[in-house]
Amino acid sequence: MYEVFNEPDYETWPEVKAYAEEVIKVIRTNDPNNVILVGSPRWDQDVNLPAEDPIKGYKNLMYTMHFYAATHQKVLRDRTDEAIKSGLPIFVSESAGMEATGDGPLDYKAWQEYIDWMESKKISWITWSVSDKDETCSILKKSAKSNGNWKKIDLKESGIKVRELLRKYNKE
Repeated sequence: MYEVFNEPDYETWPEVKAYAEEVIKVIRTNDPNNVILVGSPRWDQDVNLPAEDPIKGYKNLMYTMHFYAATHQKVLRDRTDEAIKSGLPIFVSESAGMEATGDGPLDYKAWQEYIDWMESKKISWITWSVSDKDETCSILKKSAKSNGNWKKIDLKESGIKVRELLRKYNKE
């Protein structure tokens, strides 16, 4: 899986699209079938813009949406729903339960609303961030080993919740 532009901030959709098309050409020369993720302006919030003018001529493209549940409320889900209705495939390549700063308290209710929404739409998601940085979104404690196989004792509050969500919704 490739992500060609993580969180465009102040670039316009035409700028992001032109850049993505150039990078996609190179990727497809070397890897004709893998999934490619394309971001949208305003930190992957304006998914409505690629929905109105998607990249054409390639298979296995998806567009990314990012949310932080304590900051991004229903309006972002509504905007994303409209993009999906127009045929835009969405992948949530960054998400978490706190404020968009990556810090602040976890908003479990708002986070669950996003999880329920993604489950109802069959949207795949990943969380941010698998690190031990001193911020709420980092899921690991400083004592966690870098080779993985983490136990509950190695996880911060957000890590415990992410682990619970992954185990609950990914049974097979």
